[in-house]
Amino acid sequence: MTEIIPYSPQLKSVWDTAVGESRNGLFQHMRDYMDYHADRFTDCSVLAADAKGRIIAVLPAHASGDDVSSHRGLTFGGWLMTQRADMPAMMEVWTAMTDYYRKCGFRSLYYRPAPYIYHKYPADEDIYALFRAGGVLDAVQVSSVVDNNCPHGFDMASRQSVRKAAAAGIGAGESARWAEFWQILSGRLQERYDARPVHTLDEILLLHSRFPEQIRLFTATLEDRIIAGVVLYVCGTAVHSQYCASTDEGRRLRALPLLYRHILDACAASRFFDFGTSNEDGGRILNEGLIRQKCGFGGRGVAYNAYRVRF
Repeated sequence: MTEIIPYSPQLKSVWDTAVGESRNGLFQHMRDYMDYHADRFTDCSVLAADAKGRIIAVLPAHASGDDVSSHRGLTFGGWLMTQRADMPAMMEVWTAMTDYYRKCGFRSLYYRPAPYIYHKYPADEDIYALFRAGGVLDAVQVSSVVDNNCPHGFDMASRQSVRKAAAAGIGAGESARWAEFWQILSGRLQERYDARPVHTLDEILLLHSRFPEQIRLFTATLEDRIIAGVVLYVCGTAVHSQYCASTDEGRRLRALPLLYRHILDACAASRFFDFGTSNEDGGRILNEGLIRQKCGFGGRGVAYNAYRVRF
């Protein structure tokens, strides 16, 4: 008796309430975050309700030709499940979702669930339902994560880098100097990858104004000059390093190890710290230099999986 309800702006409060009650939903799944780039995607998100009209789960999604995808404007999504979403309920939800999207003319679903470190309570019922529906693994990226319950710690080279940066007089702390850091970040991405940040400065400032406790900037400074910075997404059980960049001077003086040492101490109340993935091409290419640096900070591997299921 599960009903699939297409999302519409009139359901914003219902959606946000379900995300807040879910075991695996994050602030990025709230509509005030998702809808900042609504003009870039054809949204086809849905809600699943039981026979009494109570929301079981919600799925952030958008159309991509003949396929539907876990929303690519987000790092990950998947079904965001309330406590009503037990295993039998999610089997029904998956069947109802498949019927709904098939009738809409879609041929497959590209599915990117939140890794377990972002679960407030175990929430893998969707993975079993996906398996039963014939889903197959399509991509695997590896992220580097510190477990603050038993941190591995910095290796010797990273500790030496922290001491070098401290001896040079570099300080670290939270900052409101977004425009200065965005200039450093944009220049670094252009130089190394001929790319731009996913968010423009105006967009990140808008999102920070909506989620000031969740989107935070930390910088390393020398004589009041920003020489490195990290944008954090604070996601309850985990803190995620969303953006990271340093100047040539910052790299020479090892500012990032000192900054991450400060950040890890400041974020120790969260169970996990996620440095982010070190892959390209859906995980088929590994940036070994980058992941070695994160390993030196104590990070170890957590898989970001993506699946494909045909309707």
